[in-house]
Formats: sequence, C-alpha cells, structure tokens
Amino acid sequence: MNLANLLVRQATIRPHVVAVRYGTQAWATYQEWARRSAALAQSMRRAGLAEGDRVALFMRNHPRYLEVLWAAWWAGLVVVPINAKLHPREAEWIIDHAQARWAFVTSDSGPEALAGLDRQIDIETDAYEQLLQPVDSTDMPMAERTGNDLAWLFYTSGTTGRPKGVMLTHRNLMTMGLTYFVDVDPVDETDHIVYAAPMSHGAGLYAIPHLMAGARHVVPASGGVDPAELFELGLQLGRLSTFAAPTIVKRLVDHAVACGLSMDDCGRAFKTVVYGGAPMYVADIERALAVMGPRFVQIYGQGETPMVATALSRRHLGDTAHPRYRDRLGSVGLAQTPVSVRVGDGQGRPLPVGAVGEVMVKGDTVMAGYWRNPEATAAAIQSGWLFTGDVGCLDADGFLTLKDRSKDLIISGGSNIYPREVEEVLLQAPGVAEVAVVGAPDPEWGEVVVAFVVATPGVAVSTDALDAHCLAQMARFKRPKRYELVEALPKNHYGKVLKTELRQRLIS
Repeated sequence: MNLANLLVRQATIRPHVVAVRYGTQAWATYQEWARRSAALAQSMRRAGLAEGDRVALFMRNHPRYLEVLWAAWWAGLVVVPINAKLHPREAEWIIDHAQARWAFVTSDSGPEALAGLDRQIDIETDAYEQLLQPVDSTDMPMAERTGNDLAWLFYTSGTTGRPKGVMLTHRNLMTMGLTYFVDVDPVDETDHIVYAAPMSHGAGLYAIPHLMAGARHVVPASGGVDPAELFELGLQLGRLSTFAAPTIVKRLVDHAVACGLSMDDCGRAFKTVVYGGAPMYVADIERALAVMGPRFVQIYGQGETPMVATALSRRHLGDTAHPRYRDRLGSVGLAQTPVSVRVGDGQGRPLPVGAVGEVMVKGDTVMAGYWRNPEATAAAIQSGWLFTGDVGCLDADGFLTLKDRSKDLIISGGSNIYPREVEEVLLQAPGVAEVAVVGAPDPEWGEVVVAFVVATPGVAVSTDALDAHCLAQMARFKRPKRYELVEALPKNHYGKVLKTELRQRLIS
C-alpha cells in the first residue's frame, strides 16, 4: 500500500499532462514528476537511507515539495513535515525527537546547518540537482510498504508545551484521500489544487486525493497567501480548489469585497474552498457565502485523524430553507464516511443527544499513536477511540457542534461557560473584526470571562457597547466581565489563536 503507487499510476495513464505548475509556468508533467521522485529515491537509498528512516522537510511551499514527498515514500522513508515559519531551534527539536537523518530545506527556512543531521540539502542548489540523476522510474524498485507502515510523522502545533509526533500510516493517508471524493468534493483531471496554506500541514495532504484523480497541482509564485495572486491564478488556469484556515477565507472575502468582485467573478476563480483547522464563526461563513457563493465545504479533523472526522457539505451550507439552518451553519457537520464520531463522558461512554462531552473518533484514519510517547498514546486512544480533547454535542440528525477545547472551558461560579458561544455573539457586534474569549483566575468566582477584541480598522468600539450587545443576546453570567481591546490576537503558524498566551497575559 505504498502511496508512491499513486504517482506511478498517473505517470502511466497521463504521462504528458502538465501535473505541476509554479505560478502559471509549467513545472513538470506526471511522467517528469515520477522520474524526478524515482531518481531522488534512488539517490537517498544509495546514500545509505534505509526503509523506515525519517527525512525532514523544512521548506516553504515549492513544487519540489511534491517531488521530495513522493520520493521519500518511493524509497520507503517516513516524512517529517516542519512548518517553514518555525524558528530553527524549534525545527532542530523536532529533528532530534524524530531522529531524522536527512532534511530538505529552502534557504529562507533555516540556517546553513541544522544540528543533528547526517545531511542537509537546499532544494534550490546544485547539490539537489545532482540527486536527480536521469534514471527511468523502473530502475528504482519501489519499497514494499504495508498499510501499517509509517508515512507521515506530523508534529502538533504545540500551543501548550512541546509538540507530539503524530504517527500516520500509509493506510491512514490512503483512507483520507479516498474519503475526500465522498464527503468533501468530487475531483477529476480538470481540477486545480492550489497550495497557499503551508504544505507541511493539511494543504499538503490534500495533494493525495488530487493526485488520485490526476488533477493539476499549483504552487503560487509567492509560495503563500496573496488573495490577488490567487484570484488571478484561478482566472488564468481554471477554477481553483484549496484548503484554507478561516483566517485565509476571511482574507479572500475581504479582497473580493475591496475589489468589487461579484459572486460570478468569484466563481470563475474558485471551485472549492475547504475550510477547517480552527473555528469558523457563523457570521464569517454567512458573509463568505454571501460574497463568494456556494463554493465552501467545512471539514473537522486533527493531526491525529488527518482532515477526517466530520464534514459540513456544500449542500448543507446552501440549504437555507432548512428549519435548523443556522444551527447547522454553526456546526462542523456529519461524521465522514470511514469514521464513527461519538460524544462521551469522562470514561468515554456515549452521551445522549444534545449532551455536551468530549468528541471521540474511531476509524481507519486515526493515528497509530504518538512517536516515542506510549503514555500519551494510551491516554489519547482507548478501545480504538481517539479522545480529541474537543468538547461538543450531537443533535438528533448527527450534526456535531463544537463548543471548545476541553482546556478552554471556563467554570465561573460553578457554571460551565464555553468561550466559543460568547465569541459567536461578540462577532455580531458592530465594529468587531476578531475576538477570543478566555477565563481569568478570580478569588470569588474561580474564573471570570475575559474577551480580547480586535476592532475593524477605522471603527471605534466601546466596552459599554459590547457589554450591552452581550446582555441583549445571552445570559448575564456568560457575558465577559472584562473587555481587552487589542490590535491583534496572537496566533501560531497555522492561524490558530494562542489562548494560552492570552491567559498568561492576564496573570503576568
């Protein structure tokens, strides 16, 4: 079950079709992509890398990310993706913990020499080119891999302490890829997947289903998120599909509004925008649908069950006539096809419809465990169920609504308060662009609710107005006791708000 077989299949079916573009420029056909990956696999094996060895990718988005990724799988290696925005010391910690032997880098992602490696190769140098010896793909036998062999060792974002290495197998990723067609979006050879979000995360994993379908792979020339560039790419190449965190969706929508683009204009540039990785508030998705039209799909998953837990389909997002439409809009949808989703109590026992508890996932996308951390694995996976650490509830139709991470729950005066519920209300207040709600220690109440609010540029927001808005829409005990007006919210490299940092500000 080696994932590299997906590339060989497409190189056989459509060898001369342009598979990869760098901006609008053709980078490689499927045949060329396969030959480069095969040559690189051969070079790595000749240099002494053995099946199961780890190879780190500390690179910005680049077409060669795809070459290296599939070369590593071809050779039977395990890929360790590292976000290019991490500090080199953070990358070195991951390299050391993963016991990676080689690293492929871009010059802007790290120093000249990362510690702990046998070899470091900059993909934009002659040293890399020398590894791409012109051999036929048949000259490098593909490593035999079982479904249980590791393919992707992904380190969690580490918002609280050191990240953990999530062990994902070839079966995990193959199942994820096949699930995309059923629960997220149909794909064919005319589609274009654009990698604007980091390829070290979910955006890169979505190369798998698009390779399965023989679609086209596009890396923006900027290597990142430039809304004007993405809209232009879509108009020139054909409608794009992409994976985007809510912060990226907001930037795309803001660009469309600022440029006066119609819904039809947006539809000519984008086919599908899959969003996830952080909460998308109801007000934000309503605005996105109103501006860009019915081209959104929400997914909920974790590194531990990559991109697969639930999905809120294009159809459900567009079913405005449904009596519980807004409730569904605030949900993360239904369990995806290959998994079961449960809301359980502290012992994992299923709770009744509507009850709030920990979200649990079971199925073939759930990780094999945490690398070199059996204690964390035993705590996270019990009887095959992944305890996600997220808090939510299921309705009678199976739609899952997330409340918060379990660690973000606020208990004030003995009452449970879910920050997301407060955030949803505040985002509807005039002049509020972003908000994050956390609990602050309080000698009388245990914790009190504090809201960090970012105002829309050029708009004055008063705490009295915010308080009146909350009192008009929620129980008094849930409303924030304090409002902190800030210029920006702290976020990690994937766009997730660092609530740990906000809580630290309140006690420092």
